[in-house]
Amino acid sequence: MDASQAAPLTANLEGQDESSTDEYASQAKLLQEFTNVSTINKAWVFSSSDGASSQAMFSMSQPDLVANKKRTYILSSHISKTSSHEINFHWSPIPIEQVGVSTTVPSPSGSKFLIVRNGEGGSPTKLEIWGPSQLQKEICIPQSVHGPLYTDGWFEGISWNPDETLISYIAEEPQPLKTMFDGLGNINGGKTEKDCGTWKIQGDWEEDWGETYSGKGKPSLYIVHINSGHVQAVEGIPKHLSVGQVVWAPPSLNQTSQYLVFVGWAPEYNSQPSRKLGIRYCYNRPCYLYAVEAPVLKQKGEELRNDTSKVHMIAQGLRSAFLPRFSPDGKALVFLSAKSSVDTGAHCATNSLHKLAWSSNVELLSSVKIVDLVPVIMCPEDGGFPGLYYSTLLHKPWLSDGNSMIMSSVWGSSEVVLSINTTSGEVLRISPNDSRSWNVLAIDGDNVLAVCSSLVDPPQIKYGYPLDLKEHTNGIVSWEWLDISMPFLGYLEKIRSLLSSKSYSILKIPVGAKPPIEAIYVSSDGHQSLESCNEVQRNGQCNPLIVVLHGGPHSTFLTSYSKNLAFLSSMGFNLLLVNYRGSLGFGEEALQSLLGKVGRQDVDDVLAAIDHVFKLGLAESTKIAVLGGSHGGFLTTHLIGQAPDRFCVAAVRNPVCNIALMIGTTDIPDWCYVETYGSAGNSFFTEAPSLEHLSVFYNKSPISHISKVKVPVLFLLGAQDLRVPVSNGIQYARALKEKGVPVKTIVFPNDVHGIDRPQSDFESFLNIGLWFKKYCK
Repeated sequence: MDASQAAPLTANLEGQDESSTDEYASQAKLLQEFTNVSTINKAWVFSSSDGASSQAMFSMSQPDLVANKKRTYILSSHISKTSSHEINFHWSPIPIEQVGVSTTVPSPSGSKFLIVRNGEGGSPTKLEIWGPSQLQKEICIPQSVHGPLYTDGWFEGISWNPDETLISYIAEEPQPLKTMFDGLGNINGGKTEKDCGTWKIQGDWEEDWGETYSGKGKPSLYIVHINSGHVQAVEGIPKHLSVGQVVWAPPSLNQTSQYLVFVGWAPEYNSQPSRKLGIRYCYNRPCYLYAVEAPVLKQKGEELRNDTSKVHMIAQGLRSAFLPRFSPDGKALVFLSAKSSVDTGAHCATNSLHKLAWSSNVELLSSVKIVDLVPVIMCPEDGGFPGLYYSTLLHKPWLSDGNSMIMSSVWGSSEVVLSINTTSGEVLRISPNDSRSWNVLAIDGDNVLAVCSSLVDPPQIKYGYPLDLKEHTNGIVSWEWLDISMPFLGYLEKIRSLLSSKSYSILKIPVGAKPPIEAIYVSSDGHQSLESCNEVQRNGQCNPLIVVLHGGPHSTFLTSYSKNLAFLSSMGFNLLLVNYRGSLGFGEEALQSLLGKVGRQDVDDVLAAIDHVFKLGLAESTKIAVLGGSHGGFLTTHLIGQAPDRFCVAAVRNPVCNIALMIGTTDIPDWCYVETYGSAGNSFFTEAPSLEHLSVFYNKSPISHISKVKVPVLFLLGAQDLRVPVSNGIQYARALKEKGVPVKTIVFPNDVHGIDRPQSDFESFLNIGLWFKKYCK
């Protein structure tokens, strides 16, 4: 059932009068318009032998509110190229839904597809190998061999070998059999099935990697032999390592062995053995690259033997190395590093790009020189390249020269497409030099498939190609980007109509002697834009302003499209998205400046941004709301306590309200120390904080200013949140109620930190919009 077919709201909600119920229903219908639009997740391109045409496949998703899940589907297109300037996309008439599919991975040649169907509730995992016209192989893997494959985007790693006979992947280790008792207290030993009148004991508690990994088995490396269907674990990997991001090394002409390269994480903090700290969104966990010889099945009679290989650590000079990619000629291994995060403790910081010469003699790789291709940028020039952020790599990121790597990264308040020369390290911005955000999807020979969007423009597929070198000077190649027509333009036209009167601008906000920070101003009315800044402030004429604050704190607000922000803008709110110091995309010096100064420097930056738009006549002092989640919730509750007269209403999602309470319950207690004390907090982080530490944590927290809060606050909390446990928000909400402040609290029983299940996300922003409309008139 489509979300748009859901029954309209007719009954009064929580005792609201009829007019309030009508408003609720009206805004719910508006939000559904934005929710119905599909998201482009990733794409693959397979070129023909003559290069005159290609086949593109897009993986897309759409929320299903009734089923409370995301539907995923594949949409295909034939790309014909009559010339470099004339590209035509011929779309398949109907997309194919991937029911029960966890992930899809094409083979190197594109002639086969692996479809993974992860088992749930103890059912087996299924691996399906599809060829050009039919299912070629189905392999059922029971839980006794391994659990579901990791498809989380971090530990996830699925890789075909070059001749497409083997697939390596990361899956959950099988859970050990648990002892069972019967009704008389007799021990029956480990069993795979529950007999009548018996129950399993819990056994020893096993640590996991925190938020979103609760209850998951250790990520381990496996290989499936496609022809035989045999699945085996790769042996020899140390038991304390959790592994991920596996890729096949290129075959060697003088060796029969095949090697796997993977990333390994050990429970380590500050170079010492430690518990498993939360790893989701945390790049400050040390990780290393390893190589291991792939096991070869040798048949002897009816027995299959698995030779155990030695594991070799490579790139030993770095405490952070991830997302390995081999150059097309197999001579170089390129990878990213978050060394700056590991060294300072900031959960996310400026990345760097490195490479090393690959050798078929893997024992030599530990001493091979690591070449620094793109270093950490400390303080970029005005408008200049700020470094690599939010970096992900395509499985095939190379142009046809085999030397140019294409990737997306954050540049200020926008996402851009970069071309990096892996010989010289030269970085070029190949997406247009405008304020929109661009995300690369796939490479088609020397051309690039990308998605472009802005806060007032829904996503649009773009096809980029380099212009002839002879047309340009200084050897710099320009890129041309074509608009690609899309079959789902019907939905997009509705959204474009709703957003047609909106506009946005990136503002430079002065913050003393330091370089200015950036904030993105979105006008819900085209007349309230920067073009009107020279007019006298229009008292009583400005639409209400929502100040929106990102979490992290080392994250960024981008100019890319957001359905939730588009919804709030369509309700008549202007928006101010503040990238305070500490945000990604502005150089490492600005990012590191926030450590130890949370609750002060970030608060000052937000207030400076509000003062700036007020002086420009883009906001009215009596109609300012504030919204944030996680660290953004920390900032929101700090602001309504430190500057209680600046705001009329607030809303927070899983906010950090009391670090002294959070330290003993979060999956990232080290975050509490580093953000409170700065990098020095690394040296005295402990699971048993002293009274002095607890006092400092409390004084740095919003709860220390709660006596001054007087604005109504909406709380949206995920009951399964391990990052900022629900107790943090509940304690603060109860304290506000105790002093008579209007409070509304919604707890989502099955949601984690992101509150991103379709129904929860929908209900969250519907309530945010209505809460602000009620108190921000």
